Amino acid sequence: MTKAKDLHKKWIKNPKYKIEYEKLAPEFEVAGAIIEARTKAGLTQAQLAERMKTTQSVIARLEGGRVNPSTETLERLARATGSRLKIDFEFADV
Repeated sequence: MTKAKDLHKKWIKNPKYKIEYEKLAPEFEVAGAIIEARTKAGLTQAQLAERMKTTQSVIARLEGGRVNPSTETLERLARATGSRLKIDFEFADV
């Protein structure tokens, strides 16, 4: 069976695929940050959902990158994990 990781290695050589993949980088970063906040807080998805007064499936969608969370949602997540939301802009080298 072919693994997604192996397909990605193959497809990333295609310039069109690479451009589209890189466009998704911010969504991957947000999803990764959400997972990191939850795991550093020692919470399961269900526990985080309970603290945020939502459902585990909402947390799964956030972590899967299938939704673009609002700043309000990210603030609720920060409070629920005992962390602080920080949004930053990074300038590319020109």
